[in-house]
Amino acid sequence: MNARTYWENRYNGDRRWKGTPNPLLVATVSGEKPGRALDLGCGEGGDAVWLAREGWQVTAVDIAESALRRTIEHAEANGVHVTTERHDLGETFPGGPFDLINAQYLLTPFDFDRAAALREAAGALAQGGLLLIVDHGSLHPWSTAPADTYFPTPQEVYDGLGLDPSRWQPERLEAPQREAKGPNGQIATVTDTVVAVRSRA
Repeated sequence: MNARTYWENRYNGDRRWKGTPNPLLVATVSGEKPGRALDLGCGEGGDAVWLAREGWQVTAVDIAESALRRTIEHAEANGVHVTTERHDLGETFPGGPFDLINAQYLLTPFDFDRAAALREAAGALAQGGLLLIVDHGSLHPWSTAPADTYFPTPQEVYDGLGLDPSRWQPERLEAPQREAKGPNGQIATVTDTVVAVRSRA
């Protein structure tokens, strides 16, 4: 099975998420002036639709057409417009510039040069634009991942992008904790990795 088939199957069944935005996106972006936004790996469109409701002109990207259909349906149900584009980010990238690029849990079990895609995202920022990267920073107790899974620190994620400090500035390198709910109602404290990078030029 290839990556596209895997993600198509994932979003072809029942709706997976509640349709609400990721809290770290809301907390980070609420003070930003709306402009052009790009949501990478949009899934069912929770983040994209929230951004559109906040006045952003949103392009939502996913490898799976089924995810993009879910995003359009969610946008229509909320009375907003979201532009969707299908991209395998290892091969193609949307044309910029963007004032905000949102990359929430942009992870896949398939080979994917994520750092290269995120460097391309940084390069697609308008002057003063913000790239927000949020990753898992710890295992959920109900996770099927190996117990010794290594999670890079925020600094390691940022350093791995190899960005020129004369062109981009890190604004946030943090590992906040939050409560998460498992599939059977379990509650646990987990860690996120947050990297926010601002374009200087």
